[in-house]
Amino acid sequence: MNKFLATSLIALTASAASAQELKLYNWFEYMPQELLDKFTAETGITVTMDTYDSNEALLASLKAGKLGAYDIAVPGDYMVKILGDEGMLGSFTPDEIPNHGNIEEQWLNVPFDEGRKSSVPYQWGSTSFAVNRDVFDGDINDTAIIFSPPEELAGKINVLDTSGETLTLASMHLAIPQCTSDRDQLKALNALVTEAKASWASFGSDVAKDVLTSGDAAAGMIWNGFSAKARNEGANIEYAYPKQGVIVWMDNLTLLKDAPNRDSALAFMNFMLEPENAAALTNFAQYSGGVKGMAEFLDPEVANSPENNPPEGTKTVFVEACPEEIQVMYDAIWTNLKK
Repeated sequence: MNKFLATSLIALTASAASAQELKLYNWFEYMPQELLDKFTAETGITVTMDTYDSNEALLASLKAGKLGAYDIAVPGDYMVKILGDEGMLGSFTPDEIPNHGNIEEQWLNVPFDEGRKSSVPYQWGSTSFAVNRDVFDGDINDTAIIFSPPEELAGKINVLDTSGETLTLASMHLAIPQCTSDRDQLKALNALVTEAKASWASFGSDVAKDVLTSGDAAAGMIWNGFSAKARNEGANIEYAYPKQGVIVWMDNLTLLKDAPNRDSALAFMNFMLEPENAAALTNFAQYSGGVKGMAEFLDPEVANSPENNPPEGTKTVFVEACPEEIQVMYDAIWTNLKK
């Protein structure tokens, strides 16, 4: 179907329902205003966007009463499953989104949303860490950089303010399973991060890029797109591919339960599954998309960046959604760490 016709049909449905707005709940620095303006120009639907800085912050906000205030949120893979298990997601059928067929096969039948009934791909990438090469010129491909750092980096490290990724990276360092219930392994995990904290300067997700570009941190956990942006802004940093592996994630446009503007939400999902629009997002955020036909629209420096082209054989791990009785123990470790 012609992309203009497809988008227009959904926009007409939204108009008929008097739903001429969209309430979007998204990560910070993750959507170019130009793309929102283009969506409004094509559909007549205005967009209001609020932001958060972690999957956990999103969940807490929705639980605190924001469910029903937003149409779309952008959770990571494991958080999609948690939101689904909590009954916080709406659903749709593929025929309601004409561009549903543009989803790449590898991102269609995903375990957190089989068949894509509540979400569509947004961006995917990796979480690792970057190191300022003016400060440290040694081997950085080991998670010891974060958890047992060399003298040059001690006290100059920023870690992400999110338990899911930080504790997962720590588990990878110890070579223990995620969501373990083994008491000895949990004690080892707690001891590792508690001792490592003495070498950390800060917890910060929304500032993960800025502290590297300003020099306030000499190393830090970071998402690959943020690392590429920091490097492009002049920071002499290198993104690490540690031998223990990197965390891989996919963020998703997710229809929330009781969305006040459901048709507008579906129109936006359809819009973002257009290859040109998905590529515009990737060119801005510098991650990767999950939409067929994007390649011809990508900027070469984004497509060819080291952050988007890991070495062959790089190990990858997704963050797991732990059972509630186990998650309580991880929450206790994180709460103690943040004191």
